Parts: sequence; structure tokens; C-alpha cells
Amino acid sequence: MGNDSGDFDALLARLKEGDREVLAELFSRHRERLARGIRFRLDSRLQPRLDVEDILQEVYLHASQRIASFLGDSEQSFFIWLRMVAGQTLIDLHRRHLGAQARNAAREVPGLGGRYPRATSTSIAFQIAADRTSPSQAAIRHEMSSQLEAAIESMDPIDREILALRHFEELTNAEVAEELNIGQKAASIRYVRALGRLKGILMKLSDFGGGERDREEPADGRGGGMR
Repeated sequence: MGNDSGDFDALLARLKEGDREVLAELFSRHRERLARGIRFRLDSRLQPRLDVEDILQEVYLHASQRIASFLGDSEQSFFIWLRMVAGQTLIDLHRRHLGAQARNAAREVPGLGGRYPRATSTSIAFQIAADRTSPSQAAIRHEMSSQLEAAIESMDPIDREILALRHFEELTNAEVAEELNIGQKAASIRYVRALGRLKGILMKLSDFGGGERDREEPADGRGGGMR
């Protein structure tokens, strides 16, 4: 994580004292984490057209323009604030490039605030199928995605969102709790429950039955890609 470095708090303090020049360094500490979320949330129809690095540049520009909103909120963590700016940028890009077709990209889940394109069953299913197939197995991947999407769609929307945040974007439990505005204990319980439901879905599908290998969760409490 970007804030593991000992000088992160010092840089953040300088930013809050009015030193805007440190914003670029602070942004770079979270660049890869933001890129991971953008890749996961970007509509598949836009992936061939939009470069993640270009999107990140737009996110940085918006962050520099809106930094006063972060400085005025002493409770919000820097990463969650950056993630909010990235989410708003991504929603704008979806609307700009897809127009009326972008309605699914920006649907809000009650209680989530709509600050980021919500995690869809499509994005989760595609990510899982991509992890289990090679680029040459496009037909198999498509069939897997279709089966998974139908099954995952039956899950509670908030459970899908928590899976996306923890398992695919690799946010910590504390970050998930802040992002969803719920208690850390509640976030942890819902994640374990959602992960159990997802594993149950995978085991019921013939493509995955018997092939699921549990992966221990990292000591820092982050999720990891399902392998």
C-alpha cells in the first residue's frame, strides 16, 4: 500500500498545511491501486478505446482541482478521497463515450452513495473467468462468464460490492468500511458471508466444481484474486 512508507504522514501533513506540490508524490503512492480499480470497473466496451494511464492523468487533474474538498474533510482518508475522484471521473467517461448506454455503469446501490461505478455481476464474472482461462480460450471464457454472471446476479448488490472491493480491488477491511460507511465488524462479516456464497456458486457450476482452491487471506486483511 502507498501509505506504508514512513514519510507518507509527513507528506500528507505538508499537503494539509498548503504545500500543493506534494500532491503528485502522494498520488503516485496510490497510482497502482487506483489503476487496479479502474481496470476492474471500466466497461468492457471502453477497454479497447481508453488507456488506463490516460484515465489516471485525468483523475490527477481532477484531484488537483478539487483538493480543497479533501482538505476540508479531516475524517476522510486520502486514498478513499482519491478513489472517489477516480470514480466520478470514470462515471463521466462512461457517460461521455456510451451516452444512454452508460445507465448500467453508473447505477447506484442503496447505501453506497454512487461515488464509483458499482460492481456488476458482469465485471466479477469476467475477472474470475479471465483468471482461469488463457487468451486463446476466448469461447470457453465467454461461456464461463455467462454462467457466472447469471449466478452472481442473484447475490445481494452490497455483497457483490464488498467482494469487488476486498477480493478484486484489494482494499483493506477498514477501507471498505469507510467506503461503504459501515462498521468494520459489519464489513468483515458481510465479506466472509459473500465470499462463502461466491464459492458455493463456483462449486455448483460444472466448469468450476472441484477446481476451487482456497487461498489464505494476507495478514494485512486485504483480499486477493481467486485462483
